[in-house]
Amino acid sequence: MTRFSRENPLAAVRWVRVGSVNEPKLVAVRSAIGAYAPDAKVEGVAVASGVSEQPVGFEEIIRGARNRAAGAMSESSCDLGVGIEDGLVPIPVGGAEGEVAHLNIGCTAITDGERTSIGFSSAFGYPLDCSIPAVRDREPIGAGFDRLWEAHRGESAAKPSALSTGNIGRLSNGVLPRAEYARHGVLCALVAFLQPDLYGLDEEAV
Repeated sequence: MTRFSRENPLAAVRWVRVGSVNEPKLVAVRSAIGAYAPDAKVEGVAVASGVSEQPVGFEEIIRGARNRAAGAMSESSCDLGVGIEDGLVPIPVGGAEGEVAHLNIGCTAITDGERTSIGFSSAFGYPLDCSIPAVRDREPIGAGFDRLWEAHRGESAAKPSALSTGNIGRLSNGVLPRAEYARHGVLCALVAFLQPDLYGLDEEAV
């Protein structure tokens, strides 16, 4: 377990493993961690999320992120394990009783092997033509979104948008690429390690 200094909490971090080989996720973690530990090595490793391909609801999204973080941390001597899991969460939208919409939100879990902190990205809505079948059939929404985008915009990508600018990148006309969207969740998960005395993580701080 990394020993965190109160003066520079992440100064001792040298090796971070991410429970994914998805490049936008790795870029997000490198950017967030690099602000505090610029020399830290960040690498991805394929880890099963342990949840459905299309997570729905906070419980499943959080579990997927925690599983990825724990899997990245296991059987290694890295300082931090990071898991990022996106999913759809229902929100009330008014109108007919019980009517809901589903927003995409990303969860980041960061663990040092003993303690885990959770953070979230912002949330956005998908077009109903892809969010409804994703929730109903638990079909990964990325594939449905790519089909919808190509049908309406006539643009096909060399690789899925989830592996490049992301769906939010396309929807925001490139202003908010996926790596930046995910970075916010990583930073929010890091705050407990940045302020260890406030979050009860300083029991072994030096």
